[in-house]
Amino acid sequence: MRAVYAAPSEEAALAALEAFERQWSEKYPAIAPLWRKDWERLAPFFDYAPAIRKVVYTTNAIESLNYSLRKIVKGRGAFPNDDAVRKLLYLGLREASKKWKRPIRDWKAALNQFVILYGDRVPIEQ
Repeated sequence: MRAVYAAPSEEAALAALEAFERQWSEKYPAIAPLWRKDWERLAPFFDYAPAIRKVVYTTNAIESLNYSLRKIVKGRGAFPNDDAVRKLLYLGLREASKKWKRPIRDWKAALNQFVILYGDRVPIEQ
């Protein structure tokens, strides 16, 4: 599947998906139809530069953060109001961020692309 999501264009991704189907559809019959079903949502992904796409599809940091926040909320039961949830999640984010040691892989290349595409919305420290 890496050949699909790492393809340089949407056309190349579709070709890679077809190659995947030819080779693996017997062993994994559900994968390609799922990708095809959601292709309209996946296609805009290929409009971004490879540097941005690489950062976007790397989800380890997101999964780790979700796990941390789920762990915090799970043991609490009910909350008296929305502010209580917000405060708890804020404190959880503060604690989780203390553990973040490594920068996001290839972030500088992606940031350069973000500045080119969305310069007015990307704050640059001087």
